[in-house]
Amino acid sequence: MAQKQSAEREGFATRLGFILVSAGCAIGLGNVWRFPYITGEHGGAAFVLLYLLFIVACVPVVVMEYAIGRASRKSFAQCFDTLEPKGTKWHRLKWFAIVGNYLLMMFYTVVCGWMIAYIFKLGSGQFNGATSEQVASSFAAMQASPFEMVFWMVVTCLLGLLVCSGGVKNGVERITKPMMVSLLVLLVVLCVRALTLPGAGEGVSFYLTPDFSKIFGTADAGLASNLLTFGDAAYAAMGQAFFSMSVGMGSMAIFGSYIGKRYKLGGEAVRVTSLNVAIALLAGLLIFPACFAFDVQPDSGPSLVFITLPSIFSQMWGGQLWGALFFVFMSFAALSTVIAVFESIIAFFMDQWGMDRKRAVVINGIAIILLSVPCALGFNVLSGVGIPGIGDIQSIEDFIVSNNVLPLGSLVVVLFCTLRRGWGWDNFLKEANTGEGRPFPQWLRPYLKYVLPALILIVFVMGYVPKFQIWLGLA
Repeated sequence: MAQKQSAEREGFATRLGFILVSAGCAIGLGNVWRFPYITGEHGGAAFVLLYLLFIVACVPVVVMEYAIGRASRKSFAQCFDTLEPKGTKWHRLKWFAIVGNYLLMMFYTVVCGWMIAYIFKLGSGQFNGATSEQVASSFAAMQASPFEMVFWMVVTCLLGLLVCSGGVKNGVERITKPMMVSLLVLLVVLCVRALTLPGAGEGVSFYLTPDFSKIFGTADAGLASNLLTFGDAAYAAMGQAFFSMSVGMGSMAIFGSYIGKRYKLGGEAVRVTSLNVAIALLAGLLIFPACFAFDVQPDSGPSLVFITLPSIFSQMWGGQLWGALFFVFMSFAALSTVIAVFESIIAFFMDQWGMDRKRAVVINGIAIILLSVPCALGFNVLSGVGIPGIGDIQSIEDFIVSNNVLPLGSLVVVLFCTLRRGWGWDNFLKEANTGEGRPFPQWLRPYLKYVLPALILIVFVMGYVPKFQIWLGLA
């Protein structure tokens, strides 16, 4: 029976479709919305270098998730059940992963809704000639409206579910491919414009000239303080790397289950990662010159994109059209991740409980909309709800996913693929190196078995130290 299901499993029509959909899952808001503001909060260029180091560390994890998915031909609902040695409990990770996917959608759909709302705000000329202060005021007014926040979140959910209802080839792949190409082209055009703004050079310097005191501290601050500074920056960089690559929750495994055996998986992971990083770096090259050109603080947090970019468009010839188009494609990027994670959730229900696609779409559509309401209301009705040291509801959900679920989920994936009591190194390597292309390096085994797990755990613990200080009243 399992072999019959595997043979009938859906798949991508083209290799390009697989690469763009995988990249679309990784790119989304993690690169164009989250990466710039996290970078701004941690001092710019030095943080970018730290982020890139963690991205390199993430690439083998992407290969592992692809391998787990392709070998099992299952989503996270059944891939561990299929591959784990008899009597082991690796399959329990699937419940951790599905909770993480739901948590991600609980705040991601809200932020994606902001993107869709801005298509209409810029297209209608609302920001024509507006200053950055006026744009910021408009953004705050939108967040203060419970109806507007819930409405755009629901629109996002319905769009994502509509695409997923069409299946992998006719829904997810067909829609995502043109969206990702369009976003890349427009980002390049807008970067050129941002770099020609008066005062843009200061933003480029902030973004590309490292100030290592931002992550390592200063000589007069003391060793303990500098360790905390580095721990906080490394924790944020690790969270951003795992967030932007979407590893640890099964999103890459589900796409691995849809691809054939023609190509080795290391090359596919490098292509997807390279496209992902290119989009993130372009986003920073767009945002930070604009911040300094329009006197917007680079550490403005989640609202950074929604204040700086309309300010650019308001000063551009044809800015109304450019602005609307940018947020159309930004919505495409955000929706590509929504679609990918929805597909992961839907596939989980189909594999775990044998549901047909339509039923899984309806059940999860209702659940995700209801679960996303607290985040949508967290900026108005529930604005007083929060955790010291973390922030409001959206920040709490983001923190749980980015700094906990993703790195710890990735740690389990790494251990599963390297330990004898897991799937094991030999099985992983055989699957990863099936097909054409460059083989996955055998010499990486000690790094993946010992160094990477230790690194994840050390950074994870160091990241919690400043928060415990706040919670215990020591900071």
